[in-house]
Amino acid sequence: QVQLLESGGGSVQEGESLRLSCVASGYTPGSTDCMAWFRQVPGKKREGVAAICRGHNTIYYDDPVKGRFTISQDNAMNTLYLQMNSLKIEDTAMYYCAAGAYGGAWYYSGYYTHWGQGIHVTVAS
Repeated sequence: QVQLLESGGGSVQEGESLRLSCVASGYTPGSTDCMAWFRQVPGKKREGVAAICRGHNTIYYDDPVKGRFTISQDNAMNTLYLQMNSLKIEDTAMYYCAAGAYGGAWYYSGYYTHWGQGIHVTVAS
């Protein structure tokens, strides 16, 4: 059984940093799999923040976080990280770790078959 467990969330002031971690257990990535971070605020759809995809060996970022967030993973691909710097109030959301096969659009939540429970990130002014 695949489990994704996020940690590292919390409340910070605007401009500060947080590092999210996601430990994957029971997960054997396929040759085209991606691991990603999504976020969601109440009343809005879940949106892709960043992803690492094996088949293309490519890293993707959503435009609002480019230059501020960095996604990375360990060599065994069992831990995914999201370093978030220069946090803004609009980064406040529930953040989710996800894993699944690449389907052509890394930011489409429907391609991801495994999800963590989510972790809160709150950025205050």
